[in-house]
Amino acid sequence: MTITDFSYLLLSQKDTLSYYAYSLTKDQNDAKDLVQETIIRALVKRDKFTMGSNMKAWLRTMMRNIFINNYRKNKASIVTTSSLYDNPEVLYSNTTYNEGFSSLQVKEVKKNVNKLPEAYRMPLELYYKGFLYKEISEILEQPLGTIKSRIHLAKKSLSSTLQN
Repeated sequence: MTITDFSYLLLSQKDTLSYYAYSLTKDQNDAKDLVQETIIRALVKRDKFTMGSNMKAWLRTMMRNIFINNYRKNKASIVTTSSLYDNPEVLYSNTTYNEGFSSLQVKEVKKNVNKLPEAYRMPLELYYKGFLYKEISEILEQPLGTIKSRIHLAKKSLSSTLQN
C-alpha cells in the first residue's frame, strides 16, 4: 500500500474520529487535539496496518489508548498538585510562625465567643474541650438535639462575625 492510499483511507475516517474523540473528551478543543494525535500516530505506525482490515476499529483503538494514556498522565499531575493541599504541612513547612498575628486571632475568637448567650457558649466551649454531644447533653441536662442545634448555631454565628 502506498502512502497516498493509506492517507486517503485515513482521511476518510476523520469525521468518525472527530465524533469518537468528542465522546471521549466532552470538549471540542481536546477532541481536535486527540484526532490530530491519532492521525499522526497512525501515519507513523502505518506499516502495522494490514490492508483489508478494519481501519475504523484500528484507529478507534489507537485513539482510545492515546486518550487513556493522556488521562493517566493528567491524573498523576493532578494528584501531585492536590496532595499539597491535602497535606498542609508541606505548604507551610518553610513558613515562619507569626505568634503576634496568631495571638490576635485567638483574642478575637475568644471575645466573640464571650459575646454569645450562655445557652450557646457553654455547649460550644465543652465541644471544643473535646466532649461528645451526648456527654455535653448529660452535663448540661438538655436534650441531645438541643445541644447539637446550639453548637451548630454558635459556630455559624462565630463564623459570620469573624468574616466581617
